[in-house]
Amino acid sequence: MNGTVGYGLVLGGLAFAAFGAIVGLATGMRRSEAGFPWVMRAVWGFAACMVGANLVMVNALLTHDFSVKYVAQVGSRDTPVLYTIVSLWSALEGSILFWGLIMAGYIAAFAFIHRREHARYMQLALGTMLAVGVFFAFLIAGPANPWGAVFPVPADGPGPNPLLQNHILMVIHPPMLYLGYVGMTVPFGVAVAGLLRGEIGEAWMAPLRRWTMVAWAFLSIGIILGAWWAYAVLGWGGYWAWDPVENASFLPWLTATAFMHSTMVQERKRMLKLWTLSLALASFVLTILGTFMTRSGIFNSVHSFTQSDIGPTFLVFLGVLLVVCIGLLASRGHLLAPEGRLSSPMSRETSILVNNLVFVAITFTVLLGTLYPLVSEAVRGVRVSVGEPYFNKMAVPGGIAVLFLMGVGPVLPWGTPDKATLRRQFIIPAVVGLLVTAACYAWGLRGVYPLMTFGLAAFVTVITVRELVSPVRVRMSERKEGLFTALVTSATKAQRRFGGYVVHLGIVLIIVAVAASSAYVKHTSGTVRKGESLELDGYQMKYLGLVSGEEPHRTFVAARLEVTAPNGSTLEQRPRLNYYERSTDPIGTPAVRETAAEDLYISLMAFSEQSGTASFNVWVFPLVGWIWWSIPLLVLGTLISIWPRRKTAVAMATAPGVGASPPLAGGDAERGAA
Repeated sequence: MNGTVGYGLVLGGLAFAAFGAIVGLATGMRRSEAGFPWVMRAVWGFAACMVGANLVMVNALLTHDFSVKYVAQVGSRDTPVLYTIVSLWSALEGSILFWGLIMAGYIAAFAFIHRREHARYMQLALGTMLAVGVFFAFLIAGPANPWGAVFPVPADGPGPNPLLQNHILMVIHPPMLYLGYVGMTVPFGVAVAGLLRGEIGEAWMAPLRRWTMVAWAFLSIGIILGAWWAYAVLGWGGYWAWDPVENASFLPWLTATAFMHSTMVQERKRMLKLWTLSLALASFVLTILGTFMTRSGIFNSVHSFTQSDIGPTFLVFLGVLLVVCIGLLASRGHLLAPEGRLSSPMSRETSILVNNLVFVAITFTVLLGTLYPLVSEAVRGVRVSVGEPYFNKMAVPGGIAVLFLMGVGPVLPWGTPDKATLRRQFIIPAVVGLLVTAACYAWGLRGVYPLMTFGLAAFVTVITVRELVSPVRVRMSERKEGLFTALVTSATKAQRRFGGYVVHLGIVLIIVAVAASSAYVKHTSGTVRKGESLELDGYQMKYLGLVSGEEPHRTFVAARLEVTAPNGSTLEQRPRLNYYERSTDPIGTPAVRETAAEDLYISLMAFSEQSGTASFNVWVFPLVGWIWWSIPLLVLGTLISIWPRRKTAVAMATAPGVGASPPLAGGDAERGAA
């Protein structure tokens, strides 16, 4: 019953998406509003079907309906309820079904928020999004169908992948990543609509920018949580290895970041229109490429799914996307001619353009290193390996350049600068940066790239904090406002700018943490008997013996270690090995002693009860926790930037500029605050 109802709902979603896509694109191109109510009905129908199909699958999982193929594949009576629900996205077919739910939610949210705005513009955007929905609904109904019948019906199932049950982060990491991936569908739809209309005024840029920021924020959180999961679960002593599937999420993040910076130039100078839309399209295409890399099984990765039959279907869709995007840019690009020009090499628009070029260079570098082994094997029949040395050598200089531009850009004015003023603004941040570099060197830190990173991070932090605090200080002195009132008022007056600087601080935290934890990590390993100790960087770890236990879905063996820190404090740590019925090999859970300065990270590798020995891998990672602690700053900055503003200057915000179309996103008087 569950299988029949679920499959019927998917077919209904496919029908609604196909109808809405055809009506939306056809009537939108004719500039007729007659089809808009039908497109909206198709959106609600598609959303209802996808929600219903996912609820039916969750019900099948919770009731252990093993007559449904997907439940028989990932279900188990012994799996806890939380992980039973999470198993919805633990394997290929379920993850695509969940993907359809998120896509329907995004399209419905976009339609609801902008439902009262000019219908013919909405029709093109919604029609494009529903066309993407057609592809994913077809996947769920065909190559990735989770509803197939199983006969004879098994009494129990194997349960979800043990890796997905080993840490609570797997409850939230995949949904965050999917929200980032799928969220790029909305800006893609708006960008295609803009190209079809041949217009890219503020009325198009407002929703394009805001929805990209939403997807970017979720993608950022998903990437960081994925790194945290790899760090906290896999026990290999790291969080990022330039794994192909890690790279798959990083690529659209790079282009989306470049896009958000490019929009500022487009708004202020009426330049980079075609470039800006190209970045929006590229971000979506790269999410589809990343989805193909994750779900086709062509890459061997702990992050990817097993070999599947959807790879060719994804390749066809990817090819169609490339043809559509290139065709639109080639045929409609001439309608988006720039209306301004670069006035000075020392202007903000020039720094943003250079910033964009650096991001694109990093994107190309990562994409080349990720795909080259596949291309080499397909063309020459030789499987080559592109590892960390290549990516670090190519990407690290680009990252340092981005960090430098994060500090330079906010200081530079739009247009021609006053050189004397510029020098005064750079003096204090530059001096602080040099002092921090010298202090790090005097403290014994070595390495050109890490020292450059720390110095530039100080340089950027001083500039960013100054830009955040200056308007607050002015309001407190001139208007006699309190600190909280001045802070809120300043954040409201220059909303995007204020939020952007908060995000910059989060990015600085990440860059510093990556540099410190990569360059100055310390490691040891060894096998010890009960009562013996390992030592590393002032830590002493005395092995006290083993403990074992049983949980509903697994058993475990943990090693007891008495850890004495360099400051003399002691605590017990218990790295463990978890055993799942489905897995022949144990899955480790490292023990991590976390502080603001560093993490002590201990993995149990093996043990022998007969000889009373245990083998450990131990690392000390400086500042690594700063990576995860950046999440609140990224979320706060994004919320500030996208929060709806009071419509106090609707006329100014919605007045069409040169080449602008009638309002698509309502009042947005923030163009001057970029």
